[in-house]
Amino acid sequence: MATNTSVGLRSERGPILLALMLSTALVALDATIIATASATIARDLGGFEQLPWLFSTYLLAQAVGTPLSGRLADVLGRKRMMLAGVALFFLGSVLCGAAWSMGALIVGRVLQGLGAGAVMPASLTIASDIYTLEERAKTQGYLASVWAISSVVGPTLGGVFSEFVSWRWIFFVNIPLCAFAAWMLVRRYHESPREGAREPIDYLGAALLASGSTLLLLGLLEGGSAWPWDSPASVAIFAGSAGLLTGFVLRVRRARHPIVDLSILRRRVVAVPSAVSLMVGVIVLALSTYIPIYAQGVLGVGPLVAGFTLAAMMVGWPLAATNAGSVYLRIGFRLTAMIGSSLVLTGLALALLLGASTAVVAVAGVCFLVGVGMGLTAVPTLIAAQSSASFSERGAVTGTNMFARSLGSAVGVAVCGAIVNSRTTVGADGVPEGPGLMSAMHVVFILLAVCAAVLVVLATLMPTDRRQARERRAGAAADAAAPTRAA
Repeated sequence: MATNTSVGLRSERGPILLALMLSTALVALDATIIATASATIARDLGGFEQLPWLFSTYLLAQAVGTPLSGRLADVLGRKRMMLAGVALFFLGSVLCGAAWSMGALIVGRVLQGLGAGAVMPASLTIASDIYTLEERAKTQGYLASVWAISSVVGPTLGGVFSEFVSWRWIFFVNIPLCAFAAWMLVRRYHESPREGAREPIDYLGAALLASGSTLLLLGLLEGGSAWPWDSPASVAIFAGSAGLLTGFVLRVRRARHPIVDLSILRRRVVAVPSAVSLMVGVIVLALSTYIPIYAQGVLGVGPLVAGFTLAAMMVGWPLAATNAGSVYLRIGFRLTAMIGSSLVLTGLALALLLGASTAVVAVAGVCFLVGVGMGLTAVPTLIAAQSSASFSERGAVTGTNMFARSLGSAVGVAVCGAIVNSRTTVGADGVPEGPGLMSAMHVVFILLAVCAAVLVVLATLMPTDRRQARERRAGAAADAAAPTRAA
């Protein structure tokens, strides 16, 4: 696949990767740092009943912005979308830090989420542009390690700021980091001007996709908690989502330059990794949410030890992802994904053996095994999809893959939440409790094991390496015919 390593000298790529990692860190930290400060924020600003929206609005805005930003990165340029995402995150952080009410804080979180939705696909696409196929797994591993570190550091920093300084510094600390990341990108990353007329942007299609996706994710995230699943509100939200998304599909079929070209999903090397990403989203966020609840509510450990069990998964993922390149270059993307998904299935099968007296280290071992499997599944399949795409559609492919993971995360949390809520009560500390918690967790582990089995099947459906090579050559020919965007 043609790679734009001419983005300056090879030595220039290090500072660019550093800027991408820093931008990713901003997104990853703000997904977790607010959790330990939420009670302090509610006491200061009031509106405790609105507290869940601090999390939901961020996830909604990020998920909706991801596929749109991925496509706009192809049309307007990676650098422009990356800087726009950092700028939105900057503005959102300023508003959150200066928030005078819970409503203002929620608006700031929406801006942060939109910024995150632009930063994530743009950063992954830029890394794919400037690094060769042999190097991409290592760079993806570096970006994955940012999430691993943030999952541990984020809650700790949130607690430290809220207890010893002010919860507002959770957001103010982003300001110099945003400025440094933007300065580094402006100084080091340069794109050559696009030749020819710019493709028109399908604003109607973008509006239909954004509104339909927002209603769908809102229904999945808030259903069963903010309103019953069978309530008129829930039915109206899902019906509205179905109508808007149907309109989006019809619009895509008519538009000459659709905001998201669904025809890319006709290629198996793009469709299968997107389905893999959907299952990854279900498994990862469900485990991230309910393993700590299991550790605290069933095993009786404190939050710190419960976090250790989850951190094991976040350590295994980047370790495996960093070394995935040497694996898929030897045995191919398909076999690498099959090995990784089999490890995920093995880990979740072992989770079925977890009980009320299981040692914490055993739980951590299960999570570590799942993390290693994810590193060998999620990263190679994404790289396979990116490698098959031409330069002009790589952002759309990346954005579609990441949107699928966001959708899977919402589905996983919604379904697992319904299972746990139906069998437990919520204690004073906010952690589900009661005699039914262990049985509820067992059902959750069964569901995730089934998802892992689907993941194995999807890995086997990856196209053969020979077919992927043909698609990569076709993409390389398209790149050679198109003007070079990065210089």
